[in-house]
Amino acid sequence: MSTKKITADVAVRRVDRILAFTALTLAALSVICFFAIIFGSAAGMTQEAFTTGIWPAVVAIPPFGLPLAFVLIITLLVMSFVRKGRAAQQS
Repeated sequence: MSTKKITADVAVRRVDRILAFTALTLAALSVICFFAIIFGSAAGMTQEAFTTGIWPAVVAIPPFGLPLAFVLIITLLVMSFVRKGRAAQQS
């Protein structure tokens, strides 16, 4: 049984924070836009109403924002595992 413990936590880098906050912001914005589309449709907006004003941007965010947020979270996890693995090898 291995009793080797990592005594010091690995410091969180600026890149990790940027990835985390960007992923969180994209996911939250996508969910908000998704609910805005649902509420707009329930309020009786027609298909033509979604093509004017700010609605084209609101409609375009969820299909791209959620997958991009998922990719950013996976990237963050991989970077974290690699960094912790290297720290464990060095100690």
